[in-house]
Amino acid sequence: MDELLDLLPCGVVSFTDDGRVVAANATLAQMLGYERSEIEGRHVESLLTIAGRIFLQTHVYPLVRLHGRAEELFVLMRRKDGSDLGTLMNAVRRERGGESTIDCAIMEVRERRKYEDALLRAKQAAETARAEVEAHSRELREANDLLEQQAIELEAQQEEVERARVSADEANHAKSQFLAVMSHELRTPLNAIGGYAQLIELGVHGPVSDGARDALERITNAQRHLLRLINGMLDLSRIEAGRVEYALEDVVVADVVTSVLPMVEPQMTAAGLRSRTEVPVDLAVRADREKMQQILINLLTNAVKFTPAGGTVTLGAWAARLGGHVGVSVTDSGMGIPATKLASVFEPFVQVDVNETRRKAGSGLGLAISRDLARGMGGDLLAQSEEGRGSTFTLLLPQVASP
Repeated sequence: MDELLDLLPCGVVSFTDDGRVVAANATLAQMLGYERSEIEGRHVESLLTIAGRIFLQTHVYPLVRLHGRAEELFVLMRRKDGSDLGTLMNAVRRERGGESTIDCAIMEVRERRKYEDALLRAKQAAETARAEVEAHSRELREANDLLEQQAIELEAQQEEVERARVSADEANHAKSQFLAVMSHELRTPLNAIGGYAQLIELGVHGPVSDGARDALERITNAQRHLLRLINGMLDLSRIEAGRVEYALEDVVVADVVTSVLPMVEPQMTAAGLRSRTEVPVDLAVRADREKMQQILINLLTNAVKFTPAGGTVTLGAWAARLGGHVGVSVTDSGMGIPATKLASVFEPFVQVDVNETRRKAGSGLGLAISRDLARGMGGDLLAQSEEGRGSTFTLLLPQVASP
C-alpha cells in the first residue's frame, strides 16, 4: 500500500487530531524538499506558512470535524528551503485501530493567477480569523464573568443542599427509630392475636363451630398480612438507611433454585399452576445466598398470585452476553402489567391493580425490597411484561466461575 501511495501524483499526509504526522508519501516529501522520514513524526503546522496554519485551524479543522471531510481548500505550505508553495487540499477523517486521523490529499497549484487569488483569499481569511479571535476573546471574558457569578450562586446552593441533606438525614434517622419502635409495638400484639386465634381453633377454650372457625381463619389471615406488611416496612427502612449487610460468596444458581422451589410448590399446586425449570448446572454468581433466595421466593410468589389456574410459571437462568452477569428469570403466563405502569412497579407501595393486589394480600413492598437487595449485591432486577400475556422478572447478578 505504501508503494502505491508513493506512485500517486498528489501528496498524501495523515496526522492525528493534535497535529502529529503519522504518515506521508514520497510525492509530498518531494514537493516540499524533505525526506519522508523528516516529515513523519513532526507537527503538521511546521509544514505550513503562518497563513496556512491559520487557514488549517479556521477552515480545514472545523469542516472535517463538522462534516467528516473538507474539499478543494487552498492551503499555503512551506518548503524545506523556506519558500512558499500554494496547494489545494482535500481532507477526510478516518478511524483506524481506535485512533482518529485526518488524511489529506495535496495538489500543487501551478497557475500564478490562481495562486495569487488564493493567497489573497488566505490573507483575507487570516484577517477574518483574527477578528473572530478578538470577538471570541471578548465573549470569553464575558463568559468568565458569568461563570464567576454562577460559581458564587452555586456555592450558596451547595450550602443550602448541605443543610437540606443534614435535615433529611435527621428525618431519616427519626423515621428509622419510629419504624423500629412501631414494628416492635405492633408485632407484639399481632403475635398475641395469632397465638390466641390458634388456641381457640384448637378447641382449648371449648368447641368451635364452623362459623367461628371460618372467622378465626379470617383473623389469622389478616394477622399474617399485617405482620408481613410491618416486616416489609422495617426491611425497606433498613435498606434505605444502608444498614443491611451482605455476606457475598460464590453461589451455584441451581443450588439456590433447588432450595426455593419446595417453598412455593405447594402454592403452585393449590393455585392449579404448572411449573417449569430451565437452569444450567454450571452457572455461578457472586451473591448473598439468603438474600438471593428471598428475591426468588418473592418473584415466584408474585407469579403465583397473578397467574390464573392452568397457567405456567417458568424459572430459568442464563449467562448474559455482555456485562459479565447471570440472569435468573421468573416468567408467568398471568395478567401482565400495562405499559404505562411497568416503570413504576419497583416503587414502594405501588400496586399495578389495587383491587386485585389487595384481594390477594399484596403490600406493594416486595419488588421494591427485592430490587434494592439485588443492587446491594452488585446486580439489578428488571421487568418485562405485556398486558394479558404475562410478565418476566429477571434478577441479574455478577457471574463467577463455578466453584
